[in-house]
Amino acid sequence: MIGFYDYTVITSYLGIISAVIGMIEACNGKFMIAIICLAFSGMCDTLDGKIARTKKNRTEYEKAFGIQLDSLCDVVCFGVFPVIMAYNMGMKKPLGIAVLCVYLICSVIRLAYFNVMEEERVSKNPSAKKVYFGAPITTISVTMSLAFVVGLLIPNQAFIIVLHVLLLIQSFAFIINIEIPKPNMWLIFAIVLVVIILLVTIFVLASMDIISIHEIGETASNGMGNVLQIA
Repeated sequence: MIGFYDYTVITSYLGIISAVIGMIEACNGKFMIAIICLAFSGMCDTLDGKIARTKKNRTEYEKAFGIQLDSLCDVVCFGVFPVIMAYNMGMKKPLGIAVLCVYLICSVIRLAYFNVMEEERVSKNPSAKKVYFGAPITTISVTMSLAFVVGLLIPNQAFIIVLHVLLLIQSFAFIINIEIPKPNMWLIFAIVLVVIILLVTIFVLASMDIISIHEIGETASNGMGNVLQIA
């Protein structure tokens, strides 16, 4: 079989599996599960590079494969997946579709540019490893998850506006040429984990009728609705 198969790529595969499940659930209107899948994909992405670097005898081909694999998984997990989810949440009008197109274009531009330029940038300036240029594509897993939590508590039409603005800002954040200090990897992991715990907690409390949230989507109405469906 072609490809490289060892533990260094497991988290990348787990992330993309989570994204596929999330896209299916989003298409079925089960947005709580979809958002948890997005956050979990973000968690996997924060770990994959660290795990890969634990294998000290990786060949140059294995390293190059890992880089390309990570970018391809990122396109699905943090490019296509948020677009499908946002569309099913209500961004179905021409303006919403235009924003989604801009978002996906900016995400692939960022990933392609990173693949081409990052190695040269770091080789010329080793301190460049300490900063990002523009926002990493993975940040959508945190910002969209937090926006979803807000969306459970505000009117649906207001949430749709928030979603438009968020994706537009995120789009240009991907490609803007501004240095952003790299946070500690474990800090990122902890933030994503907290988001997942928050979402699961809301899910449990709402299922027990301890808190009240509303459905998200075009047919939003009072009550929990599709947002909490599992089966």
